[in-house]
Amino acid sequence: MSGAQGVEDSMISPMEPHWKWCLTLLVVLVSAHTDTKVTSSQHMDDFIRVLEQVEDSNPGLEPVNVLRGLRRAAGLRDEFMQHFLGTIREDSTSEAPVMDSNLSDFIGRAMRHKVTERDREEGVVLTADGTTVAMSPVLLGIEAGLVSKTRCRVRGLYPLTLARNLGLSFQRFHSSLLSQRLGPDGCWDDVTSPQVFTLSDKPSLATDALVNGGMDGVILGIEVSAQSQRPLKLSNLLRRYYCHHLEGEGLDAAPSLISHLRRENFRELARPPLLQRQVVRSLVLQRRLIDHSTMLAQEKEELIAVVREGIKEFVHRYMDCPAIIPRCQWGAAPYRGTPTPLSLPLSFMYIHHTYQPGQPCLTFQQCSADMRSMQRFHQDDRGWDDIGYSFVAGSDGYLYEGRGWHWQGAHTKGYNSKGYGVSFIGDYTSSLPSQQTIQLVRDRLASCAVGGGRLVGNFTLYGHRQLVKTSCPGDAFYSEITGWEHFGEVQN
Repeated sequence: MSGAQGVEDSMISPMEPHWKWCLTLLVVLVSAHTDTKVTSSQHMDDFIRVLEQVEDSNPGLEPVNVLRGLRRAAGLRDEFMQHFLGTIREDSTSEAPVMDSNLSDFIGRAMRHKVTERDREEGVVLTADGTTVAMSPVLLGIEAGLVSKTRCRVRGLYPLTLARNLGLSFQRFHSSLLSQRLGPDGCWDDVTSPQVFTLSDKPSLATDALVNGGMDGVILGIEVSAQSQRPLKLSNLLRRYYCHHLEGEGLDAAPSLISHLRRENFRELARPPLLQRQVVRSLVLQRRLIDHSTMLAQEKEELIAVVREGIKEFVHRYMDCPAIIPRCQWGAAPYRGTPTPLSLPLSFMYIHHTYQPGQPCLTFQQCSADMRSMQRFHQDDRGWDDIGYSFVAGSDGYLYEGRGWHWQGAHTKGYNSKGYGVSFIGDYTSSLPSQQTIQLVRDRLASCAVGGGRLVGNFTLYGHRQLVKTSCPGDAFYSEITGWEHFGEVQN
C-alpha cells in the first residue's frame, strides 16, 4: 500500500481527537519510509545494488543464507533443487535475511524465469557487456559452490545451472514439441533502462539467457568452492565478474574471471563427455524426484542418443562459436532495399580495419555507438543499403553483427558474393588489435563458420588491400595476418 493511498484510507472525522490524526499520520510516514524504493530496471547493476541493500540490512549473515533467502523470495525450491541444496526451513528466521516487500518483489521478478505467450523472457537481466543472463542459474551455481565440501568438485553444480534445462529442451525437441533445441537470443526495449526482453524466435527450454546464466553459474560456483575463504559479500563477487571496466590493453590485461570471457572460461572447465553425462543424470534424477518414476534401460539408451546430438549442437553454438551481439541490440537502423542472399558455403574471408573509428572500443556502449556511426556513414554518405561488413570485431570480447551469415555485404568490391568481410574497429596502420580480439576472429569465428557450413574447410583469407587499391587493414595488421593459417597470396 503506497503512502498516498494509506492516507486516503485512514482519513478520520474532524470530530475525532487531534492526537489520533497525528498518530495516524506518523504511522503512514514511517511506513512510507521503511519500504525501500527499488528501480524497475532489469539491469545487472540494479540487481547488484538491491543485493547489496539486502546484505547491508543483514550484517553478519552468511552468503549461503542470503542466497537461500533470495530463493525463498523467488519460490525456487522444488524437489530437484532441494536434493542438492537441502530444504529451506520456514521457521529458521534467524538464518534468513530480512527484506521489505519491495526488495522481495524485485528479487522475485529477477529470479523467476519464464517465457510469456508473447515471447517475452522474464527472470533475465542485461549485463554491462551487452549480454543477457538468467539470474536463477547464476545464483544456484554460487550456492552449490558455497555448500560444497570438496574444492573444485561441486555436487549438483551442472544439474542446477545447466544440465536439467538442456536435457528437458533436447527431449521436447526430439518429441517435436519445440522448433529448436537451443536459443534463441533476443533484444531489450532499452539498453539504458531495460525492462522488456523479447526473443527473436520461438523459444526452446534453453534460451541464450539461460545458457549464459548456466555457464556463469558453473564458473562462479567452481570459483567460490576453490577459495579457502568464502566471499564476505555476494554483491562484490557479482560486481567483480559483471562490472569490470576494460582499460588500455583491453582483455589482454584484464583478469580472467570476468563475464567478457564467459565462453573461454567455460570451454576450459566443461568437456563434451562431461556435459553429456551430467545431462543424462539430471534427466534420470528429474524423472525420479519430480515424476516419481524410474527410467527403464531402453529408455535410457534412447535418451543418451538424444542428448548426444543435443550436446553436439550446444558445443558448436556456445563453445566453438564466439558470442555475437545482434543488430537490434546495438541499435541498427533498418536495411534499405532488399538484401541479396549468399550461396553457402563461401570460400573466402576478407580482413579489414575500420580506420575511422580509429580507436579500439572497449565497452558495449562504445562499440554499439561505433557500429551506428559506421552504418550511418555507409547508408547516408556512401548510399549503401546497410553497414558494409558481415561482422565487426570490438575489443570488448564480442563480435557485432553487420549483414551476418546470410546476406551479401558491401566490403570488398567485386568479391562481396564470394566471402565474408570482417572488420576490426580501430586504425591498425602502426599497431595491432589485442591478442584476444585477434583470436576471436582468427580462431573462434573461422572455426564457427566452418563448423556451421558457412565457410569451406580450406577457405582462403585475404587482406582487403590484396583485392582492392587501399591500405586496409593497415600496414601493421596486414603483416600480422600474413602469418595466419588460411592466408593466401593472390594469383595474378
